[in-house]
Amino acid sequence: MKAKSLALIALCQVLALSSWFAGAAALPALQAAADLGPFARAALSSSVQIGFVAGALFSAGLGLSDRFDPRRVFAAGAGLAALTTLAVIVTPPGSLAMAGLRLMTGASLALVYPVGMKLAASWAKGDAGLLIGLLVGALTLGSALPHLFALNGAGVNWRTPFVWAAGLSAVSAGTIGLCQAGPAFVRATAFHPRAFVLAIRRRDLRYANLGYLGHMWELYAFWAWAGAFLLAYFQTRALPTGAIGGLTFAIVASGALGALGAGWLADRVGRTPVAAGAMLVSGSCALLTGLAWPLGPAVMVALLLVYGVSVIADSAQFSAAIAELAPRDLAGSLLTLQTALGFALTAVSVQALPYWVGVTGWQFAFAPLAIGPAIGVWAMLRLRRHPNASQLAGGRG
Repeated sequence: MKAKSLALIALCQVLALSSWFAGAAALPALQAAADLGPFARAALSSSVQIGFVAGALFSAGLGLSDRFDPRRVFAAGAGLAALTTLAVIVTPPGSLAMAGLRLMTGASLALVYPVGMKLAASWAKGDAGLLIGLLVGALTLGSALPHLFALNGAGVNWRTPFVWAAGLSAVSAGTIGLCQAGPAFVRATAFHPRAFVLAIRRRDLRYANLGYLGHMWELYAFWAWAGAFLLAYFQTRALPTGAIGGLTFAIVASGALGALGAGWLADRVGRTPVAAGAMLVSGSCALLTGLAWPLGPAVMVALLLVYGVSVIADSAQFSAAIAELAPRDLAGSLLTLQTALGFALTAVSVQALPYWVGVTGWQFAFAPLAIGPAIGVWAMLRLRRHPNASQLAGGRG
């Protein structure tokens, strides 16, 4: 029953979360159909982030997944994501209506990802890192999937990624009811404002949250703009761009291996060294992409694949760390706060990056993303030296 339920939860996550980056996948075709400015291009992704934050706080405040069957909450979120994603196809490219629908999609997905995480964690028994890594891997594959619907890049109809993502989200909504919650599933307490005070006052929680913020500063900006970066790189060399969608899918989807591998490793050697190591690699990749720009496509694609694996590998460890460090009665509130702050920050980095590109060009597009991992590595090393690190990963830190 455990294996079947976890497989179904992961599958439904992949299908529903394909709605998240449908806008990023459609961007080359949208740009060909209408000359979108930097703000409109970034809003295709940043509005989803903002919607997710609002939806997560709303859901936590009302305790939706605790008052109702979490599978029904998940199904409602996936169904709403399907409807709002499909509705995008009747809006003008880059319009306020399109951004508004993307925001509603993000709010809908706040009923999917955290609820799926809770369902998966309810099956944990000494393998929490691996199970959370499984769900982060599902998030990664779902985020990558829309790029398969835009294999022809600017040559595809911009509506295609939205139609496919909407269809897969609808399938997810109809399938999630086949899974079961695990024996460790418990009703959480309502969101408590005291979590804000505790997150600031306790150094170990500050370090864990600061590491997560550094991670999130980098992650979604890289995912949102990886395709556009590749497109600019190929166009600069007058190379065929038909493979951009497939390459972007491979780069983002490769992170699923990083999430699973890091989750398995962290349960054995510790959360802080795994998270710090992953951020050291991803931050280095952010800087090296600029240096690799004059080199051939084989070098650049290989570097971006390493970036794709490492940029998400640390993600599960921050949630696991908060769950292990937090007082039991405030763990849910602290996790909600961590998620809300992290995704709010992603909206800033996603929206700001095209303005940075306007100054430096695409060659150094990802350089400012290295700021996040640098801060995150420092925070993880500080957390490892904190006395409460003995509570992480069974005493492994």
